[in-house]
Amino acid sequence: MAIRIKNKSEIETMRRSGKAASILLQRLGEAIRPGISTFELDQISRKLIKELGGIPSFLGYRPPNHPPYPATICSSINEEIVHGIPSKDRVLNEGDIIGIDVAVIIDSYHGDNAFTFPVGRISPEAQKLIDVTKTSLYRAIGAVKPGNRIGDVGFAVQSYVEERGLSVIRELCGHGIGQKLWEEPQVPNYGVPGRGIRLKPGMVIAIEPMVSAGTHEVKFLDDGWTSITADHSLSAHFEHTIAILSDGPEILTHNKALWGE
Repeated sequence: MAIRIKNKSEIETMRRSGKAASILLQRLGEAIRPGISTFELDQISRKLIKELGGIPSFLGYRPPNHPPYPATICSSINEEIVHGIPSKDRVLNEGDIIGIDVAVIIDSYHGDNAFTFPVGRISPEAQKLIDVTKTSLYRAIGAVKPGNRIGDVGFAVQSYVEERGLSVIRELCGHGIGQKLWEEPQVPNYGVPGRGIRLKPGMVIAIEPMVSAGTHEVKFLDDGWTSITADHSLSAHFEHTIAILSDGPEILTHNKALWGE
């Protein structure tokens, strides 16, 4: 499948979808506390997406060999890497970490972002995992320049993570994004500098490091969606939607209230 280059008008629309997704993620983060269920978080999301004038990207989404996704957010707790399904039975406890992944459609274009939140006070191990994963995302964004290659982006994540004794999840990756939630190219979180597809102005990609405190190996649960670390070690996930402009990357999902400067 060819990589879809976006024009200025399309990127402007994606600025709006990215902003909506970033507001949604921020508001969900503000609601996270011990005792709340992931079902309640999904209910907050459904209401807010409607208020933002958007459509949930995830609800009913059905890639090959998967059942339709039944919620508007992915809520992945502790050893869950991504695509955890909200449930009334999944109640957050003090010391958990939870990755929240949300995507919103505005005027037919998707904005996609994710953040791993602490639930109350967390362990030093969990905090290190969160900090390293978040920083690796920004290392990757720093490599998103016209003329660079996908391998440069993946290497930026991999080298930073592995130098700190953590593991990059290899079976799951980032992706192109636009009128489809998943477009070409795939954006792995590992790679060889100078290898892979060359980055060009007008490409829009979702970069999403997924990092484990233990093994990089993955298991998939019987629900058809949830992935977990094979050794049940903690996992963190961060994601931004990035437009590649002639002068470098623009983070379409940046939200100062959530991400800082």
